[in-house]
Amino acid sequence: MRRLLTVMNYSCVSRRRTIRVGWGRASGRFPLEKPLSINAPSPNRWAVLALATLAQTGGCFLVQGLGALGPALQEAFGLDAAQVGLTMSAAQTTPVVGLLVAGALLDRFSERLIVGLGAAMVGVTLLAAAQAESYGGILFWLAVASVGYCTVQPGGGKVVAAWFPPDTRGLAMGIRQAGLPLGAALAALILPVAAARHGWRAAFDLGAVAALATGLLFALLYRPPPAPLPDRKRARGLWRERFEELAPRLPRIVFPGVTLVSVQFAITVYLPLDLRDRFAIPVETGVKLLFLAQFAGALARILLAAWSDRSSRGRFFPLAMSMGAIVLGIAAYIAAPGAPVWVVASIAAWLGFFGFGWYGPWIALVSEAAPRGAIGFMIGLAMAINQIFVVLAPPAFGALRDATGTYAWGWSILALAVTAVLVAQSRPTST
Repeated sequence: MRRLLTVMNYSCVSRRRTIRVGWGRASGRFPLEKPLSINAPSPNRWAVLALATLAQTGGCFLVQGLGALGPALQEAFGLDAAQVGLTMSAAQTTPVVGLLVAGALLDRFSERLIVGLGAAMVGVTLLAAAQAESYGGILFWLAVASVGYCTVQPGGGKVVAAWFPPDTRGLAMGIRQAGLPLGAALAALILPVAAARHGWRAAFDLGAVAALATGLLFALLYRPPPAPLPDRKRARGLWRERFEELAPRLPRIVFPGVTLVSVQFAITVYLPLDLRDRFAIPVETGVKLLFLAQFAGALARILLAAWSDRSSRGRFFPLAMSMGAIVLGIAAYIAAPGAPVWVVASIAAWLGFFGFGWYGPWIALVSEAAPRGAIGFMIGLAMAINQIFVVLAPPAFGALRDATGTYAWGWSILALAVTAVLVAQSRPTST
């Protein structure tokens, strides 16, 4: 009987015959096509998820924490706002192309190898950056570190896609992606203190240790799933056929992604500086509010992704709600100078919750749109498009502040961009 079931299952997959299933319980949700499977998910998947999340947290600890170090670097090198933004851009430059390469490598080689080598490269280059004698030297080594950083995001995304079935994949993606704002939140607490007591070089050394320790731990302990899900087995040539199906859905992935990631990195890089300049809030307090925003974002990535697993209106609906909430939050923030600190803190938490949390349902949407056998490549492609704006948005935001004397214009433009995309994407979706 077992052999008969195996043959029947193989026949269904090889002929690409599918069954229609709903997202979660039957409740009128948009259907997905999914190959017939008799494999149950492994109970070890949650331990694997914890390992991947830890690698994400350590890998992004300093890279995503550069905003918290912005005031220290500004004081040490006499930087203007645009130059502070360039430090983040330097750390994110290579992934514009490198995410595609890393995604393709992940489809061919072990996640342990690719992520482990990437983490080692991040750690070594951050140690070198800590020895830099100039602002240009820091930019150079951050750009080199970004080569290794390319492997962290698609690597963890592919791990989740391999170990988790669709009905819990959104939650798992959200937990794993919470590692990014969690790492940034920890950086906001730790790195400014280290820089104040021992100098900015000590903060870079801490970032190097975090990346090395968590990445190598992943490389040593991670193992592939014992029974990979049939809908994630490699099928050569099928991705071109599925890409034609994917193309009409790309606007619902790309346009929200690039606008929301611009908001996210504006918060990450400039919140403490803006609170200092427009609100007269000390940098030490501003960094704590950045921690609050990032911690709220880490929690939101889990909650919003879990919501997307169960949303009767599809994964895009929580994303759209996040976009609307971000517009309201930016409007309140622009009008908030002079308000009590607790009001500003509440707005920062709101912006962090939705300004970072959107990524959970978004990355789950991307992974489920990926062609079979090319999950790593497609996650890398979507992230690479976002990465263009990760590189361009921070220095552009800072340059606008340098030109106008205020950050308010930058926040206003971001709010208008998110509103425009939300209106354009408001038609019903089957994704």
